[in-house]
Amino acid sequence: MEQIRKLPIGIQSFEVLRTNNLVYVDKTALIYELVSTSIPYFLSRPRRFGKSLLISTFEAYFKGRKDLFEGLAIEKLETKWETYPVLRLDLSGEDYNSMKTLNSTLSLQLSSWEKQWGKDEEEKTLSQRFKGVISRACEQTGKRVVVLVDEYDKPLLDNILDDKLSKSIRNTLKAFYGALKGTGDYLRFIFLTGVTKFSQISVFSDLNQLTDISLVRDYATLCGITQEELVANFTPELTRMAEENAMSFDEAVAEMTQRYDGYHFAPHAPGMFNPFSVLNALAYRTFGDYWFQTGTPTFLVDLLTESDYDLRLLVDGTHMAASGFAEYRAEKSNPIPLIYQSGYLTIHDYDKQYRLYTLGFPNDEVRYGFMSFLAPYYTKVDVGATEAHIVNFAKELKAGDVKSFLERMKVFFAGIPYELSDDTERHYQAIFYVVLTLIGAFVQTEVRSARGRADAVVKTDKYIYVFEFKLNDTAETALRQIDSKEYLLPYTLDGRKLVKVGVSFDKETRNIGRYLIG
Repeated sequence: MEQIRKLPIGIQSFEVLRTNNLVYVDKTALIYELVSTSIPYFLSRPRRFGKSLLISTFEAYFKGRKDLFEGLAIEKLETKWETYPVLRLDLSGEDYNSMKTLNSTLSLQLSSWEKQWGKDEEEKTLSQRFKGVISRACEQTGKRVVVLVDEYDKPLLDNILDDKLSKSIRNTLKAFYGALKGTGDYLRFIFLTGVTKFSQISVFSDLNQLTDISLVRDYATLCGITQEELVANFTPELTRMAEENAMSFDEAVAEMTQRYDGYHFAPHAPGMFNPFSVLNALAYRTFGDYWFQTGTPTFLVDLLTESDYDLRLLVDGTHMAASGFAEYRAEKSNPIPLIYQSGYLTIHDYDKQYRLYTLGFPNDEVRYGFMSFLAPYYTKVDVGATEAHIVNFAKELKAGDVKSFLERMKVFFAGIPYELSDDTERHYQAIFYVVLTLIGAFVQTEVRSARGRADAVVKTDKYIYVFEFKLNDTAETALRQIDSKEYLLPYTLDGRKLVKVGVSFDKETRNIGRYLIG
């Protein structure tokens, strides 16, 4: 029996990964391109996408650990293997609920560096101490310093809805990172990672020499796994996955692609698999929702539920101007930039003439996970109950039981807060969109876009349902609209039974009122 290989689930140390002979997807050719320059870089990627491992790999390279790179692409490219002083700062490990926490974290890191490189008592501020460490490290070694910062924006994201605290954090980080600008002659290489973009964030207004490679196609595959890399590096695991799930090898790859692929970090760049989900799925040989279960920022839900954003727009792709990639602020009127930067949307297309991006869900794990997470906030139905209802929704439609489907739907609409008035319609549409999207995990669904289709079309193996909902009109009007607009016409030659459903929404009861099935 073939020995089961060790997969690096949750491993963020390049040294640990290599010394324990864990599977590594070789990114060192791209890393060599970056380290061969002295350009300061910034890279934005979603959480759990390999940013920390990338930083650790840079650290190992600049410390001259040639032994760790044996057999990798960079071994044939690098000939010198010089050693440099490395200052690595990781801000991911704390919950920054106060300025005290941030100041303490930065001060403790500086103290650690000062133990190695010395301290000048005249250096009082965080920025002064940082500059002092950099200059002394360079002078004592005769080598310019490497600065690596992981998750630079964690303190900002933790307080993104707290304007007062966010402002204080920005000012502190601005001064701290500003030290890098005044010590350029001492620096060999700078690399910062985070979730959010930095172009218009005041944190970096004093550090304008950073080069953002987040949307550069040449580095789109720096974090994550391409399909080619998936097959080349994980064939034994994919084979075992296929066997245990009664699939062919190609079917297993296709299912992995449907669930975990689809991230595009530049226009027309290769699709990237989420590495955390891939490693967990292959280790447990189960197609689960691994990345999504590691935590969804509640501030995203707060933005969506408080905004007037129409969730239905996400089904066919929403649009965002190029300037949106530089926004980190929590805007209730436009939550899309933050949703993208957090990894729940990705680039589907780009209109070069108008500099307009089309964004959408990258894969099924994110699509259904995101909607399932949203459901309790819109419907007051908890996650466990939502999942049970969704399965029954699909079963009822497969059985042709429209009445039971609609009666069950009333449970979700019953959660609409009584105090809603003008927002009732938007809230109703959001609930309907969430439910229909989740049903799509079991049957084929289409939700109306701005192009004038029926409100929803659901297809099972025996039925095609066309739904039309009316908020301030009758179920009869809804049925007539299905006929007059010929919503059934595209499906007349399909062979399945066509069912039209007209539903009126009662504003007084804030629930489904009368419905007709034709």
